[in-house]
Amino acid sequence: MSKSEKYITQAIKNVQKDRDLTTTLLHDVMQYISKDEHRHTEVGHVAAKYVESLQRSNEQLVKLAAIIAKREDRDYGDLSDDDKADIYDEINKDS
Repeated sequence: MSKSEKYITQAIKNVQKDRDLTTTLLHDVMQYISKDEHRHTEVGHVAAKYVESLQRSNEQLVKLAAIIAKREDRDYGDLSDDDKADIYDEINKDS
């Protein structure tokens, strides 16, 4: 595994951990708010911050996916999508 692959793997693990923790915290806040509507004004801004955190982690995953896609495209050369589909179809015919 290359150095960049290690960093990508670690970044994905970190994003997943952050998402799990944020989801748990958001769930706790939602339960707290659901017991009394007036609590929303008390902790609503906290819930908004948790949602923002989840949005940022989505953006990180999209960026990582783009990096991986670029790497895969580079690995497969300059084949067009049609060329790749044709090769895939040929492989499936022989199976």
